[in-house]
Amino acid sequence: MTEQFVLQMQNISKTFPGVRALDTVNLEVRPGTVHALMGENGAGKSTLMKILIGMYQMDAGGAIVLDGQTAAIKDTASGLAHGISMIHQELSPVPEMTVAENIFLGREPTARFGLVSRKVMVDECRKLFDRWEIRINPSAKMRSLSIAQTQMVEIAKAISFDSRIIIMDEPTSAITEVEVAHLHRMIDQLRERGKAIIYITHKMDEVFKISDYVTVFRDGKLVNTLPAADLDRDKLIALMVGRELTEMFPKEHAEVGDVVLSVRGLNRGSLVKDVSFELRRGEILGFAGLMGAGRTEVLETLFGVAAAESGEIVVDGKSVRIKQPKDAIAAGLALLTEDRKLTGIMGVLSVRDNMIMAALPKYSPNGMLQKRRIEQVCEEQRKALALKTPSLNQHIQNLSGGNQQKVLISRWLLTLPEILMIDEPTRGIDVGAKSEIHRLMSALAKTGKAIIMVSSEMPEVLGMSDRVVVMHEGRVSGVVDRAEATQERIMQLATGTAGATGPADAA
Repeated sequence: MTEQFVLQMQNISKTFPGVRALDTVNLEVRPGTVHALMGENGAGKSTLMKILIGMYQMDAGGAIVLDGQTAAIKDTASGLAHGISMIHQELSPVPEMTVAENIFLGREPTARFGLVSRKVMVDECRKLFDRWEIRINPSAKMRSLSIAQTQMVEIAKAISFDSRIIIMDEPTSAITEVEVAHLHRMIDQLRERGKAIIYITHKMDEVFKISDYVTVFRDGKLVNTLPAADLDRDKLIALMVGRELTEMFPKEHAEVGDVVLSVRGLNRGSLVKDVSFELRRGEILGFAGLMGAGRTEVLETLFGVAAAESGEIVVDGKSVRIKQPKDAIAAGLALLTEDRKLTGIMGVLSVRDNMIMAALPKYSPNGMLQKRRIEQVCEEQRKALALKTPSLNQHIQNLSGGNQQKVLISRWLLTLPEILMIDEPTRGIDVGAKSEIHRLMSALAKTGKAIIMVSSEMPEVLGMSDRVVVMHEGRVSGVVDRAEATQERIMQLATGTAGATGPADAA
């Protein structure tokens, strides 16, 4: 009977270029319950919720049913009008505005003549905070708040709409244990008032502490929905990772040599906590972990995107100080970032310009471009990487995702690095291109390059890594050799549900 469900999402699919993010998913949520969505990174959880709130539009053939009535949700305003609000994983405050202004942005209370009443706004914000025991000054500028305080403001904002369905996407990723307990008390009160909470988290303890139902996603499909009481950690992990390794990974044997990089006690706030590991020549060292575990932050710290607070970085036996990317490049490090479009390619520039930009100083002595030499080395890279482009003059934005990634690899190879750090090497590219990137990584390792690979795809981690460093909440929770690495073992370490029990777990 549809009456028992406040929400039914029926046959929901979503296709992005080259990627089927959701495949005919059905979800049913009851009022007055906490319904957890679980799955590996990229399983489709957040995509489904962005369709529900109106940020994305589903493919044809699906339907959203609220209290038995089909609803047309075309945008976020429409989602709010239907009684749906969302705490987003990515915080997006307006830093120069006050807390109260952020809470009531777009729905400011007005006084006479339709003017915004800041007094009423602050008073209403204070009442909201008092109701939920949030100790933040409504008149403070958002830029003055900590990340944890900013997260609590986002939570309060979502609750302030008095929606019947509240989506919480990783709401505890940036808050302390005390604040997590506070949020859980708030959720209990919302549940008692008949609100439906859809809760996305990677933290197993939260699932069993607050959830009534759990839905597990895998590779864009819904695996199962079960009462939380019917699950334990092992069953949940098995549902999340229980697929066969069907993709082929052209991992070739490479001679692993001496240690080329040693990281000791690296710290950067709450994101990187006492991280230590070693990397050898010819090795592909995988970094695994769930969203917010600190994998990307480790690479950014090593490359000087953000400065380390303490710790030592040793390259070829020599301690190096890396304060900015040019220091890292000089030390023989290179970094391909995880977001190819945002922090990688320069879309309106040519393939040639995108290739050469990191190594430009080497090809412009005294400020004079060596155009013939640049053309030669870029053409060599095009052939070596089997880059598919009509010419080096082609705008890189017109290339496929796989070929864009090859250009970025070429960019860093031209700096002649000893250590290549690749964050999400095959995100957003098709299966054929993935195989080409994997083959290229293997070939580079055989030449003696040392590679650090961060990946959210478990088959990629297991298929390409000689060893796997697993991170959990900013720390290294274990290091697993290739022969001993399994999906279950890595997931246990990634979720903090396994103790360090043997040499495979020693960082």
